[in-house]
Amino acid sequence: MGLVAILFALACEWANGMFHRVLSISPYLPLLLTPVGLALIVYASRRFFPGSQGSGIPETIASLDPKESIQVREQVLSPRVAIGKIVLTIMGFFVGASVGREGPTVQIGASIMHRLGGFARFPQHDMEKGLILAGGAAGVAAAFNTPLAGIVFAIEEMSRSFEAHNSSTILMTVIIAGITSLALIGNYSYFGHTHESLAFGSEWGVVIICGILGGLLGGAFSRALIAVNAGISGRVGTWMRTKPIVFAAACGLVLALLGLASENTTYGSGYSEAKSLLNGNATLPESYGLLKMTATAVSYISGMPGGIMAPTLSAGAGLGASIAHFLTSAPAGAAIILGMVAYFAGVTQAPITAFVIVMEMTDNNGMVLPLMAAAFIAQLCARLICPTPLFHAMARNFVRKSTHPPKHG
Repeated sequence: MGLVAILFALACEWANGMFHRVLSISPYLPLLLTPVGLALIVYASRRFFPGSQGSGIPETIASLDPKESIQVREQVLSPRVAIGKIVLTIMGFFVGASVGREGPTVQIGASIMHRLGGFARFPQHDMEKGLILAGGAAGVAAAFNTPLAGIVFAIEEMSRSFEAHNSSTILMTVIIAGITSLALIGNYSYFGHTHESLAFGSEWGVVIICGILGGLLGGAFSRALIAVNAGISGRVGTWMRTKPIVFAAACGLVLALLGLASENTTYGSGYSEAKSLLNGNATLPESYGLLKMTATAVSYISGMPGGIMAPTLSAGAGLGASIAHFLTSAPAGAAIILGMVAYFAGVTQAPITAFVIVMEMTDNNGMVLPLMAAAFIAQLCARLICPTPLFHAMARNFVRKSTHPPKHG
């Protein structure tokens, strides 16, 4: 799983680099490339890789459903879907979609572990749940180089009713995936190293503000995606259902326009933009955070495969940078990190995963308490707008659509 995650990451970076070469020729080329590319991706996903749409995390959670597990598991953890997830996500980077590879890596990891389980004798509880949880955890650990976050993600996000007898399987898989990543590409922090900290007292105001704004914006983002995922009514909903290829092309045009408005900063995962903000050498527009949130939502509703975790972290970094412009009493780097964890926690409603993953990615243990506080404030605020966590609501929708498909005619 570690090897697959590394190769997948390198392929996505190559595709992202090729897209930026296109941008260097002319910033207006995405007005043609992105709509055509998204239309082709959605066509391929529906024609050759059905079930590969989405981020991959809700589908993996759906495969753990005890009532519908057999039918759903075979649908979402098949080799065809895993291959489609890899190929089409890479294509998404090549045409400038605002997507991440981490969500697809979770589904790919779960698929690999589930299939390889058939070649060895595992206990029944591992075959039904443990290997899938372990594969998803290894996907997060290897994709972000965050082993603790991989374990926490499996417990908090993928399995809200965690069973203790799966812990050793998850732990060993994360360790092996982490060792593979360490051996091949070395010990690194996803966003580098930061040493920002907050003095307890007046500077903690930024924690509360980031938590509230990140939670409210994250909740609104999740509420919108859940509504689209469940199926919206009206002309737009009819257009999405009856002409998905044309709708994807329209989404691609919107993405290209957002790219022009953001000075070409909203394309791809947002990794380089978030890292430049943390390093203090960014030249991003002040509206970057909101534009990145919009681009990520548009990419998702287009119907293409692709994750939202990395773009969410990048959008949160942009939110924190905007807050830092107004709250000059706190270090800008601290506000950016807090914006990342708050918006991520608001979108996923998984506060422990949020602060652990950001803490590991920035290699900053000095911000543990502020990150924890911002994450839990964000979760509380997000629940006011979106009572059900994003990935679990989507998983329920996926199970419902899979077991009770809509009737036509």
